Amino acid sequence: MDSSHGSYGPVRGTDVDRRVHAGPRWYRVDAPLPSPKAPVKHLLQLLFLPLVLASGVAAQTVTVRLAHKAADGPITGRLLLMLSRTERFRPGENGTPIFGIDVRELAPGQAATIGPGALGHPVRSLAQIPAGEYWAQAYLHVYTTFERADGHTVLLPMDRGEGQRWRRSPGNLFSQPTKIQFDPNADEPIELTLDQVIPPIEPPADTAWVKRVRIESALLTTFWGRPMHIGATVLLPRDFEAEPDRRYPVVYMQGHFSSRPPRGFGRGGEFDRYWKSDAAPKLILVTFQHANPYYDDSYAVNSANLGPYGDAIVQELIPEVERRFRAIGTPHGRVLTGGSTGGWIAAAMQVLYPDFFGGCWSFFPDQLDFRNYQIVNILADENAYYLEHEWSRVARPGKRRTDGNVDYTMEQENLLEEVIGTRYRSGGQWAIWNAVFAPVAEDGYPRPIWDPMTGVIDHEVAEWARDHYDLRHILESRWSELGPRLVGKLHLYVGRMDNYYLEGGVYRMEEFLERTEAPHYGGVVEYGPRGGHGWSPFEGNELLEELARHMERELERAGTGQ
Repeated sequence: MDSSHGSYGPVRGTDVDRRVHAGPRWYRVDAPLPSPKAPVKHLLQLLFLPLVLASGVAAQTVTVRLAHKAADGPITGRLLLMLSRTERFRPGENGTPIFGIDVRELAPGQAATIGPGALGHPVRSLAQIPAGEYWAQAYLHVYTTFERADGHTVLLPMDRGEGQRWRRSPGNLFSQPTKIQFDPNADEPIELTLDQVIPPIEPPADTAWVKRVRIESALLTTFWGRPMHIGATVLLPRDFEAEPDRRYPVVYMQGHFSSRPPRGFGRGGEFDRYWKSDAAPKLILVTFQHANPYYDDSYAVNSANLGPYGDAIVQELIPEVERRFRAIGTPHGRVLTGGSTGGWIAAAMQVLYPDFFGGCWSFFPDQLDFRNYQIVNILADENAYYLEHEWSRVARPGKRRTDGNVDYTMEQENLLEEVIGTRYRSGGQWAIWNAVFAPVAEDGYPRPIWDPMTGVIDHEVAEWARDHYDLRHILESRWSELGPRLVGKLHLYVGRMDNYYLEGGVYRMEEFLERTEAPHYGGVVEYGPRGGHGWSPFEGNELLEELARHMERELERAGTGQ
């Protein structure tokens, strides 16, 4: 989970500040209305907004022109406009208002118009923006045409080394921040120019300790119809070069896209000193880079919409890493770990490739049981955004603090992603879940698990997702086959106050695991009483030392020396 929220905000589990600008708030968590402190005129605009849009009454628009110097030819993509009371733009669930439209073949010199009919968040329409002085900035998130092996042609943003972040993606265009006077009732359009281009990202250099692997995947290239690459960042143990005959166990550390070394090595801190000392176990640490046209990682499974990322990692990338860096190269010498998105990946790779890995340590994983899809039971609930009652409806929370207060709702989070990119092209968290877990729709994009505008769940799609990716369901339905191959390999950890309600899926997984027989699962499920997203019972380098001891025992049992 993102975290991040993909390309538009901080990664889940980080401490990036989510506060919005001072002054009246754009959106309240309990309803899609502005603060009661907002001017009466603003509230009246909201009441009559449907009439304004339907009748075509004049409302101020923003015209965004593609500069000749910024593009060699027509561009297709998502045009995004941000309005801020300061020079800082912070689009998010409760942040800077952002509005989006799709543009097709926008030629240099041509302009596109964002008007009151463009979807926005947290303000739904430009017609709802109070008159006043603002800073404005536009971005054009460029789409690439993919002619996939399944016969579908789709337009999606190609990752260019940034991890699907539209404000950092090389080749995307943007305008300079511009101070404007906005009046929703004015006739004269505001003009912005896309005359800036985000430059390429320089790949980080290797060092004596840190090496990088990047390969073109034959499996993914075939699926997507164009060259597709995956990679790994490798942290070597001390004395690696001095012991050329030694082979090493590997810890595969799952998580969001990053080109930084595992565990933040190289920053000169405590971990650097530990890793270079005699106290550190001699392991190889590896992180993967598998950003794709939907997200900053693929969830490392085979998917109808993303292609065979699981097989590409297991059959192509890992063998290449282990060949280059003298890994032991057996299941007893490979373990998985990760948190949030990485926690789900670690569990999924262990379950779906049970003989390839020797154990997983999964922390605060995304939904292990789709009856707890965060806080929604997609198999039984009718609506993902609201609990419906005869006379009322209650908004479902999307994120809470460990004191119970709600930061934003499911609806807010999903509508923000819809503004940034329709058809699950936002690079956001819900987008990748839908892309990975759902089947392909007739137009080649993912079938919606629920309607992104209304939250109404499609139970046919939900059941398909359960059958293919609900890890608890897979284990329960196939335990006689999988159980003997997973004994002692599943280790799950989560806080009981996870900020994204992920403990619910772990509870359900534990209910099943604890009653397993012939064999019993023989692993660990552990909870932090008031732990939030990011909780772990391990401190410092304790986890690495536990993983090293586990692999040492397994290697001795298998009779494989290091």
